[in-house]
Amino acid sequence: MPLQTLYHQFPKASKVTRTQAEKQKRRRDREKAILSSQGLDWSEKEKILYTAQTPPGEKKDTSLPFPAAYSPDYVESSWYQWWEKEGFFRPEQHDSLPHAVERTFSMCIPPPNVTGTLHLGHALTVAVEDALVRWRRMQGHRVLWLPGCDHAGIATQTVVERKLLRESGRRRQDMGRDEFLQEVWMWKNEKGEEIYSQLRRMGASLDWTRACFTMDPGFSRAVTEAFVRLCDSGLIYRSEALINWSCALQSAISDIEVDSKELSGRTMLPVPGYERPVEFGTMLTFAYPIEGHDGEVAVSTTRPETMLGDVAIAVHPEDPRYQAVHGKQCRHPFTGELLPIITDSMVDMQLGTGAVKVTPAHDHTDFLLSQRHSLPYVTVIGEDGTMTPPSLFGFGWCFFLQGVKRFDARQMVVEALVEKRLFRGKQQHSMTLPVCSRSGDIIEPLLKKQWFVQCKGMAAKAIQAVEDGELEIIPQFYSKTWKNWLSNVSDWCVSRQLWWGHQIPAYSVELPQNLWVWGRSEEEARQRASVKYGVPPEKITLTQDPDVLDTWFSSGLFPFAMLGWPQQTKDMERFYPNALLETGSDLIFFWVARMVMLGTELTGQLPFKQVLLHSLVRDKHGRKMSKSLGNVVDPLDVIHGTSLEKLQEKVRAGNLDPREQLVAMEAQSKDFPRGIPQCGTDALRFALCSHKTQGEIFRTSSTISKDSEGMSRGFFCLNNNAFLLLVLWVQVGPLGSMERWVLSRLYSTVLQCEQSFEAYELHSVTSALYTFWVNSLCDVYMEYMKPLLSPQTRATEGAVACSVLFHCVSVSLALLSPFMPFITEELWQRLQLHHPPASATAQPSLCLQPYPSSQSLARWHFPDEERDFLWVQDVVRVTRSLRAQSGVTKKKPTMWVECSSAQAKILQDFSPALRTLSRVSTVQLVCPVPGGDMPQLTPRLRLPKAAWRQWSITHADGVNVDRQIAELTQRRDRLVPKLEQLLARVRSKDYQTKVPSHVREALDKKVRVSNCELAKCCITGASWCENGLVSKSYKSNAI
Repeated sequence: MPLQTLYHQFPKASKVTRTQAEKQKRRRDREKAILSSQGLDWSEKEKILYTAQTPPGEKKDTSLPFPAAYSPDYVESSWYQWWEKEGFFRPEQHDSLPHAVERTFSMCIPPPNVTGTLHLGHALTVAVEDALVRWRRMQGHRVLWLPGCDHAGIATQTVVERKLLRESGRRRQDMGRDEFLQEVWMWKNEKGEEIYSQLRRMGASLDWTRACFTMDPGFSRAVTEAFVRLCDSGLIYRSEALINWSCALQSAISDIEVDSKELSGRTMLPVPGYERPVEFGTMLTFAYPIEGHDGEVAVSTTRPETMLGDVAIAVHPEDPRYQAVHGKQCRHPFTGELLPIITDSMVDMQLGTGAVKVTPAHDHTDFLLSQRHSLPYVTVIGEDGTMTPPSLFGFGWCFFLQGVKRFDARQMVVEALVEKRLFRGKQQHSMTLPVCSRSGDIIEPLLKKQWFVQCKGMAAKAIQAVEDGELEIIPQFYSKTWKNWLSNVSDWCVSRQLWWGHQIPAYSVELPQNLWVWGRSEEEARQRASVKYGVPPEKITLTQDPDVLDTWFSSGLFPFAMLGWPQQTKDMERFYPNALLETGSDLIFFWVARMVMLGTELTGQLPFKQVLLHSLVRDKHGRKMSKSLGNVVDPLDVIHGTSLEKLQEKVRAGNLDPREQLVAMEAQSKDFPRGIPQCGTDALRFALCSHKTQGEIFRTSSTISKDSEGMSRGFFCLNNNAFLLLVLWVQVGPLGSMERWVLSRLYSTVLQCEQSFEAYELHSVTSALYTFWVNSLCDVYMEYMKPLLSPQTRATEGAVACSVLFHCVSVSLALLSPFMPFITEELWQRLQLHHPPASATAQPSLCLQPYPSSQSLARWHFPDEERDFLWVQDVVRVTRSLRAQSGVTKKKPTMWVECSSAQAKILQDFSPALRTLSRVSTVQLVCPVPGGDMPQLTPRLRLPKAAWRQWSITHADGVNVDRQIAELTQRRDRLVPKLEQLLARVRSKDYQTKVPSHVREALDKKVRVSNCELAKCCITGASWCENGLVSKSYKSNAI
C-alpha cells in the first residue's frame, strides 16, 4: 500500500456510509439553493447609437445633442481609439504634463493564457489595476502598464490538438513538430488579438506599443539566458525523481495543474480513455507469504495494480505483531522475487493491518522511504497509462498484463489474488485523488529524469525580503501563508513533454557516458562540451532535449523580461523594479513566489516592491467560477448584454458532467430568465471595484449590473437639469450655507478618496464617490437649487449655485475617471463646450487632468456646515415620512419646529433647503422658555423626536385622522406578532452555530425590515394628535 494512505484514519464502513450520505445531502442542499434563487428582473432599455462619421482614432464629436437616456453604446463609442492613437497611455506622455512629478509607477498585467476569451476574474483584475494606473497617471507619475499574453504550454497545445482532431482527424504525431507548431501559432494570432480586443473594450489603459508575448523572440532569448545562468550557478540540475504525470496528455504537469478530489468512500468516476466509470475510494487487503515460514504478512492498498512494482514491506519497529518477522522476506506471488520486511517509524501501527507495501516508482512517499533504505525502483506503468513488464524482474505471470490499461489491470490483479487465495477483503476508504485539471485524468506518479530548479536558497531570500519589509504583501495576513509555503518548498520540475513552449536549451553529448551541456545556442553548447570533456568541437554530436520548459518558468521572468532583460535597456533602468504586482490570491505561490525567487536571483533586485492580492471571483452561492461547473460569466455578456439562449449554448458547448450541466442551465434560467441586461463597461468596472476584494470572498450575483446603475444613470440627471444651467456660469460669489455644505462634502470626499487609494481600498473610494454624487449632489444639492432658477433669483443665488455645481461636477468627474473612464470623458468634454479651461496648459483628455487633491481644496472645508446639515437632513427625512404616511402628499403644509436657540440658528441658515427638500410652504421656529406652551395650531400633526425638541406640520383639509389612526393600529397589530416570531428564532441558543449563514442573512434582513416598518407605524401614530385628543401609545417592546 502506498505509504501516503497511512496519514488517513482507516474508517469503518458504517462511518464512511454516513459521511457519504452527509456529503450527498450537502450537494442536494447546494443544488436546491441554486435552483431556488431569484433571478434578475429588468426591462429592455432603448439602445441609442453614436452615428456621427468619426474615423477610428479621431476625437468624438461632442457638439451633437446629448441623448435623453443613458446608452452605453452611445457613451462608450470612439473614445478608446482616440486615447490610444494620441498615445495617452504611454509613459512618454509624462513629459508633456504640467503637473508631472518625478515618480514612476510601473506594473505588468498578469498575462492571460491564449487558450480562449477572458472571464469575469480577468475583468476584476483589469478594473482594479486600471483604476490604480489611471489614478497614478492623473497624479503626474510616469506610468507604464504593460500588456502581454502567456503561451500556456499544456492548455494551448491541448486545445489545438482537440481542434485538429475534430476538424481533420489528425493528431500532432501525424504532422510532425514544425507543422504542428505552425497550427498553434495560427491559433495564438487569432486568440491573442481577441484577448487584446477584450482588454481594449474594458477600457484598460495599457501601453500597446510595448505588448509582450512569452514566445516572442526577445522573450525567448530571456528564457534561454535565465536557464543557462541558473545551470551555471548550480540552481538547475538534471535528476531522476517522481513527477506528476498525465497519461492523457503524456506530459509532466505542475502542482498547480493538479486538483485534489476528496472522496469519502466508494465513488465511480469517469476517466479519459475508459468507456465505463472507474471505482475509487476503496481499500483492498491481500497477503504476502513469508519465505521459509508458514505465516504471512497482510497489507492494504488503494492501488492493487501497482503491487507488481512492490520492492519491500514496511512495519513499525515497535509494533508487537511483527517483532518476529523483522529482517525476514516475503515471496512475491507473481514475479517470484523476494521482498524484504523493513522497519520504519513512518508506518502507522493503527492504520489497517499495520503493514504497508512499498512501491517507490509509483508513490511519492514510498519514493522517500526507498531512499532511506536504499531500495530499488520498479516501474510497472508506462507513459501511456498501460502496464509494462517490471524492469528488474524476470519473465513471469505479470507479462499477461502487458499493454493493459492500469485501471483495467486493477481488477485482473484482484482476480489473480483471489485465485491464489491471497485476497483478504475490501472496505470503503476516504482518500484524496490527484486529478489533472487540464484533462480530468488521474495523475500517475512516474519516475523520470527531468530538469529541476533548486528552490531552498531562493525561497529563504523571498521569506527574508518580506520579514525585512523590503517586499510588502497586501493584505498582510498573506505574509504568514507566504512563509509557511516557502519554508517547505520542494525542488521544482521544469521539464514538460510538449511541443509548444520554450525548448530546453540543453543538449545530450554523444559520448560513452550520458552527458549533458547547455548553452545559449547549439554552437555555444558545443564549445562548452569541448572544454568540459576535452573533445574537439568538430567531433562532438549534440541532440537538444525535445522537452519544453514549464510555462511558469517563463511567466516567472515576466516583470523584467518584458522590459528587455538581459539587456540593460532604458525601460529596465527606468521601470524596474515594478512598483506593484496586483493579481489573484490563488497565484501567490505558483506565480508570485516564483517571480520573486527568479527576479532576485537573476537581477539582484526584487521584481516589485508591493504585492496586492484580490480574492477569487465566485458565484453568488460561494462556488469558484469554473468552466467545469458551468458558472463562468463572460464580461462582454455583462457589457453588451446577452440572451438566456446564448448563455445556455455556452454551457452545452462545454465538457460538463451531465448532472452539473443540468444544474448550471437551471441556475441560469433562475438567475437570468431574460438573459443579462446591457450595462456597459463603466457600470461593470464600478461594480467590480465596489466590492471589498482584499481577503474576502468576492461573490458575483445576478444584480451585478445594478450595483452601479444608480451611478451611471445619476450622471444623466445632469443632462436634464444641470447642463441647462451651466451656460449661466459666472465667477463664484458669496457662498450660502448650502454652497458651503456641498463644497465641504466635496472636500471630504476627495480626502477619503486619497486615503483609500493609498491603502488600495478601492471599495471605500467608490463608496465615497457614490455617496457624494448620488446622495449629496443629485438628491440634495440639485433638488435644492431648482427653485433658485426662477427669474427672481437666477442672476443672484442661482448664478452662485450654478458656479458651485460646475465646480462640483468637474471635480467629481476627475475623481470618477479611474473607475468610469468613458462616461466621465463624455461629460467632461461637453463641460468644456460650456466653459473652456482658462489655463493654456489644460490637457485634451480628462485622463491626463490632475487628480483632485485635498490640499488644493482645503479652503472649501467647512466642518460646521457638514455637521449641522446632518441634523437638517434628519428633519427633512422624518418630515417626508410623516407627510407620506399622513396622506399630505400634494399640498405644501406649514412646518412648526420647537427647538433650542442654537438649533433655530441652524434651521434658519438652511431654511431655503429645508423648505424645498421637505416640500413645506413655510417653516415656523419656536424657542419656548422653560414652562411655556407650544402655540396652538388648528389642526396639526406633531412628531415627538426627543425630550428637548419636537416639530409639527399642519395637515391638509380633508384628511380623515380617525381612519389614519385605525389603519396604523391595524398595521402595528399585524407586524408585532410576526416580528416577535422572527426575534424568537434569531435569539435561539444555537442560532449562530447551527443555522447556515445564508439563512441567517435572510432572517436578519427580515428583522431589520419589520423593525423599520413598525418604527414608522409607531412614530407616525404617535404624531397624530388633534389638539391633544389622540393619546394612545404606539410603542412596542419588540422594536
